[in-house]
Amino acid sequence: MDDDAITIRLTRDQAFVLSDWLYQVMFRSGDLEGIVHDRAVWSPIYSISGTLDTTLSEIFMPDYGPRLEAAKERLRADLYGETAGPTAPGEDPTTAPQAHQGERGAAGDHGG
Repeated sequence: MDDDAITIRLTRDQAFVLSDWLYQVMFRSGDLEGIVHDRAVWSPIYSISGTLDTTLSEIFMPDYGPRLEAAKERLRADLYGETAGPTAPGEDPTTAPQAHQGERGAAGDHGG
């Protein structure tokens, strides 16, 4: 039964936003252990992250930040019927994602 694969379908926007969030949790914050206490859960997290990294060309594009923010806005609009600002007060949508993009390209595959 353990060999049965499961397919998860995401829109490109969902995959892009999830990929960024996973990267932030796993590599930028250094707090994966603080967020996910059971290390057994790390295996699927690394698998999902690696798959997203090898599938999404957006993570290597120079306009990463604006693309990410546009994807977030579309997802918020789909969920809430309107656009909203950044989720964190004072968050600058153009600087943090660009730093992420630069580091991301150097990080390589994390287990996909």
